[in-house]
Amino acid sequence: MSRLHQSRIADFQEVLGEPTVALSKLRELCFSGECRGSGPGLGRGCPGLILLNYLPVEKALWSSLLKKQRDLYSQFLKEMIIQPGIAKANLGVSREDVTLEDHPLNPNPDSRWNTYFKDNEVLLQIDKDVRRLYPDMAFFQRPTDYPCLLILDPQNEFETLRRRVEQTTLKSQTVARNRSGVTNVSSPLKTTPSSLSEYEVLPNGCEAHWEVVERILFIYAKLNPGIAYVQGMNEIVGPLYYTFATDPNSEWKEHAEADTFFCFTNLMAEIRDNFIKSLDDSQCGITYKMEKVYSTLKEKDVELYLKLQEQNIKPQFFAFRWLTLLLSQEFLLPDVIRIWDSLFADDKRFDFLLLVCCAMLTLIRDQLLEGDFTLNMRLLQDYPISDVHLILKKAKELQDSK
Repeated sequence: MSRLHQSRIADFQEVLGEPTVALSKLRELCFSGECRGSGPGLGRGCPGLILLNYLPVEKALWSSLLKKQRDLYSQFLKEMIIQPGIAKANLGVSREDVTLEDHPLNPNPDSRWNTYFKDNEVLLQIDKDVRRLYPDMAFFQRPTDYPCLLILDPQNEFETLRRRVEQTTLKSQTVARNRSGVTNVSSPLKTTPSSLSEYEVLPNGCEAHWEVVERILFIYAKLNPGIAYVQGMNEIVGPLYYTFATDPNSEWKEHAEADTFFCFTNLMAEIRDNFIKSLDDSQCGITYKMEKVYSTLKEKDVELYLKLQEQNIKPQFFAFRWLTLLLSQEFLLPDVIRIWDSLFADDKRFDFLLLVCCAMLTLIRDQLLEGDFTLNMRLLQDYPISDVHLILKKAKELQDSK
């Protein structure tokens, strides 16, 4: 470890050791990536909790706030998974459950059956997506060290999400909820098993990390019916959960599910417009942001901009995925987390994301200037540079050149 790196870690430990965290200093250290490998006891996820506005800078408030939020999440589990699961387990046991007012074919939106079937549609799409989360890593298929005891308590006889998916007769193809234009939401490098049955089924009493992510997304969808779940959200929550669930600090690891939920909710509050199709062409929508990538590129490298325009390579061919998924499909998970350190640490985090996208383009400008349409599309759809430090350095240069 270099002397400079040791000094940076000491600075980081000092910042988090103060009664009030100096936010500007924390941002500076996280931007440079020094929140990784910060040493035992501090928690790698801790900076993210602050930068995503989950924890305040006053450390004296942390304990009570964390307890309150984690208790609230437990209440969500009881209200949205356990109680409906008990109701479903009992539904149809007696003839009184199927009445003229409420029965499985009842079109009334307030019907318990109707709500159950609609929730199933969302759950099946979530299940389909989270099972293939980061297939190049074994982590999400492994059992968590901290399974949710509320869910797995053998005394509770109710229909779990796992059982709901296993028992449903709906086909996942009928509930696919792809965004218009998300025809290539997965990177060509990321292969998935040909069948979900290839995944090992864990025994009762255990649950895989992907099942925890599934629960987070299902509860989010229930609490946010206006947006519910859209394909791609799994790629946003995955890196957040991985950061907390692999933290060397056992407290952050034990409560990874609840903490991830609230950080994901806060992050989605900032980027949810990217997932709402009706807002695509508004100033807060994804189309505007994709065009902003090109207008920024025009300022920084007009020759490259004109080349892409000449070949009719539209930003939605590649920047849709880059922006919507915060580059989570373009790099390996540790590199994605490194990019997010800088992204979340920047005051104007999503302006910086545009600069990262421009940096990615300018770093392969020679190949793009020489290539034809087919070759350039292949480069943009399967980005060739894996050194994220080089990309972030270039993005910072672009930012400073304003």
